[in-house]
Amino acid sequence: MRRDYYMRASGVLLPISSLSSKYGIGCFSKEAYTFIDQLVKAGQSKWQVLPLGPTGYGDSPYQPFSTFAGNPYFVDLETLIEEELLTKEECESCEWGELERYVDYEKLYLSRYKVLRKAFERFEADEDEEFKEFLTKEEHWLEDYCLYMAIKNDQNGALWTSWEEELRTQDPAAMKKMKEKLKDEIQFYRFIQFEFDKQWKKIKKYANKNGITIIGDLPIYVSLDSSDAWANPKLFQMDEKCRPTAVAGCPPDAFSETGQLWGNPLYDWKYHKTTGYRWWIRRMKRSLELYDTVRIDHFRGFSDYYSIPAEDDTAMNGHWEPGPGMDLFKALEAAISEMDVIAEDLGALDERVFELLEDSGYPGMKVLQFAFDSGTQNFYLPHHYERNCVVYTGTHDNDTTKSWYYTMPDYAREFSKAYLNNYDRPWEDISWDFIRAAEASVADLAIIPMWDLLCCGNEGRMNHPSTLGLNWKWRMVADDFKDDIIGRLRWLCDTFQRTPEEPVEEESTDTAAEENDDKAEQEAKAEADA
Repeated sequence: MRRDYYMRASGVLLPISSLSSKYGIGCFSKEAYTFIDQLVKAGQSKWQVLPLGPTGYGDSPYQPFSTFAGNPYFVDLETLIEEELLTKEECESCEWGELERYVDYEKLYLSRYKVLRKAFERFEADEDEEFKEFLTKEEHWLEDYCLYMAIKNDQNGALWTSWEEELRTQDPAAMKKMKEKLKDEIQFYRFIQFEFDKQWKKIKKYANKNGITIIGDLPIYVSLDSSDAWANPKLFQMDEKCRPTAVAGCPPDAFSETGQLWGNPLYDWKYHKTTGYRWWIRRMKRSLELYDTVRIDHFRGFSDYYSIPAEDDTAMNGHWEPGPGMDLFKALEAAISEMDVIAEDLGALDERVFELLEDSGYPGMKVLQFAFDSGTQNFYLPHHYERNCVVYTGTHDNDTTKSWYYTMPDYAREFSKAYLNNYDRPWEDISWDFIRAAEASVADLAIIPMWDLLCCGNEGRMNHPSTLGLNWKWRMVADDFKDDIIGRLRWLCDTFQRTPEEPVEEESTDTAAEENDDKAEQEAKAEADA
């Protein structure tokens, strides 16, 4: 099952939310097309994004309201203006935040839904055949999600485990009543998902045609505050009142004396097995529609997972339980003919995790920020790599490489200088020594976060794990990814044989459809260049 599809490639990690755009947060706007063009110029063939789901309290993409749905914030308002569902004046009259480099989620929430509702009021759902096809195709998750969000709004945003019992347990009579009462609100959420799906797939098609494939992120767990947990309580370790009996997290370690209490409901893996892992197969199929490659988050949780009593306030009393192991992945591979996967095999690892990674054949992750604190035997050092892996300078959970370098222990910094021979590197440029080490390594794929390419300090950090309030906010501005940075990255990829060959377009059997697609892409490209 070894994967041989990475023929020495390079890519950039940039969340959609961090793109430059006009209305408060990165989205599926012309700037996304411009970024794809820049990746091509830089010799890249991969764009890695964070999860695209609708975020809730805390704004984390790893705690979405649905593992299948898309984030309403990413729907491009300028596209809705072109579709005559909004006016420019309506969009510009809203407050989107004062800081161009950071997302103001409070103002974004108040403004984005306000204009999306105006667009929905003008949308002629009964006459849109594409919309009807979308509803039919995605019904298996879409109806649960839209009903959940409508009821949640009706309940003033309360977590579903606090709803009245008839709503919490989906009493059929209560559900029929709510569907009638909230039919317009349900339709509003259908409309948002339709626009999200249509706009994202257009971007993905443009990327693929230009030789860029998309790496998406699949969190192992779903949020308790989600339609997934509400609509499918049998999939999780819950009691007869649909309340979790155990939740996810990590044990105490050097970074946290009390461990990490994530709070996600844990899976009932025995039940999943009786269904042939049907829910997981649907989830992976949906992910592979949105992405070309899926990075499975917290891969070690499939060998063994950390179980914490639901009533606890810390992770200290948790214990390890066996996960589904290869049984799950064999079921996925049998149901899905082509499944490109990256395993996020970071964290507390043991032999069972290494065995699962070996048996699956999926490439694991190497992070250079983990490489220099424990001597020459550290397996994150490039001279220990095997080809079948993906190397990063850092991830969304790490500090930026520049900030990390100047806050790391002195002994580790001195070892990195000896290893990289960078004694004379200017401090403002230090990230590029680690970028070079990643690109030069034997790893099939190197992924560089945009904040490292831009040599950001701590102000460019995306996430501080186990904290709330300051995360997921960083953004680029329009001219950050300058030609000199693009050229420098291209030179490294040329030097270390990571630049892709020119894409060869296949002949289409549908000439008219192809011409229409080409015209649409040319128009999008013209807007991006303007």
